[in-house]
Amino acid sequence: MAAGAWVFTNTAITKMLDGQFAIATDTYKCALYTSGSNLSTASTTYAGVTAEHANQSGSGYLTGGAACDLTLAGTTTVTCDIATDPVWTATGASITARWAAIYEVGGDVLCFALCDSTPADVTATVGNTFTVAAHASGVFTATSA
Repeated sequence: MAAGAWVFTNTAITKMLDGQFAIATDTYKCALYTSGSNLSTASTTYAGVTAEHANQSGSGYLTGGAACDLTLAGTTTVTCDIATDPVWTATGASITARWAAIYEVGGDVLCFALCDSTPADVTATVGNTFTVAAHASGVFTATSA
């Protein structure tokens, strides 16, 4: 299964250009959402997105997701990547998600992606891990002319 491309929300580019998203210094998380989520390009705040994966006891998924440190590399072509891929271990129950979203803690959704571009749900059964890995070329790239 191949994950879909990362998609910016309608307001994300403006917020980056206005300095409201400081990619290299703000605190970001990656959260998982079920197929019933309203996650879309019109999404703005983390709090406004519905159908996040439910809490699991132990070391499974916790509401709010996992830390997602974003890094920037390059000069005329700048790539944004995830420093360490978010990983959850399914304990007590499977982890099933359709979407992953990166959001600024206490704030807005930056981008989101289908976990499987079919689209289909992705499931990690008990004892297995659910990993959100960025594409080999990063989450996104900006190039100067």
